[in-house]
Amino acid sequence: MQTAAKGVQSSTFGMLRKTFAGEGVRGLYRGVSAPLTAVSPLFAMSFWGYDMGKRTVKYFDKDSAVGGEYQFSISQIIVAGGLSALPTTVFMAPSERVKCLLQVQANEIEKGGKAKYTGMADCGKQIFAEGGIRSLYRGTMATLARDVPGSMAWFGMYELVKKELMVMQGIDPSTGQLSPLAILSAGGFAGVACWAVAIPPDVLKSRLQTAPPGQYSGMYDVYKHLVKEEGHAALFKGIRPAMIRAFPANAACFFGMELARKGLAFMD
Repeated sequence: MQTAAKGVQSSTFGMLRKTFAGEGVRGLYRGVSAPLTAVSPLFAMSFWGYDMGKRTVKYFDKDSAVGGEYQFSISQIIVAGGLSALPTTVFMAPSERVKCLLQVQANEIEKGGKAKYTGMADCGKQIFAEGGIRSLYRGTMATLARDVPGSMAWFGMYELVKKELMVMQGIDPSTGQLSPLAILSAGGFAGVACWAVAIPPDVLKSRLQTAPPGQYSGMYDVYKHLVKEEGHAALFKGIRPAMIRAFPANAACFFGMELARKGLAFMD
């Protein structure tokens, strides 16, 4: 949807029907192998980066030397969340580049074109052969422009909702534990907040990563062309399916993280 040209019918359910009719269930998961391969190290890196971000924030806080358990403010959580995006980009940028190219290729094949890549590995190999590591990491700054504010909203909303739910239920945040349903709810709202912020830069990133070499000079150039040709509404292409996916996917993600944290607590 985000890379579709102006005038192409690209409603959420319209594209779902068309894809399912033409390619079946498999078509709905087109291009998913690249992000799926990176998803485990990606989230591991993200939560590790978040922990390192919290340590960094605490280090620069003069009040951290005061006795007792340190309590992070929501603003500190947001800063730590933004810092978590820095290491994840090492994994995210190339996998996003491959994913976007495979999805665009499938659209071209549907129109009668020929396949250039046979799969994820072949796509990555050809990108590297054509332009080296620089080509593989094309769009890295655009990925950061999406993931830094997105991660700030992601972690910030999660901790904010958790805190408010604890207040509503009369639970002490320093010692109490939320129910699984409350954790799922906080994770779901975190996902919605993340994508509400991240969709515009994600659209620009996708256009930049799938454009022929030399078409755009950078992310701002993509923005100028997109707004001129399709209007500001084009910056929010794909927001409906992103929101449909955001709540359940991120609810499961944070719930899994909390389970893993409890299960591995003996290693602290």
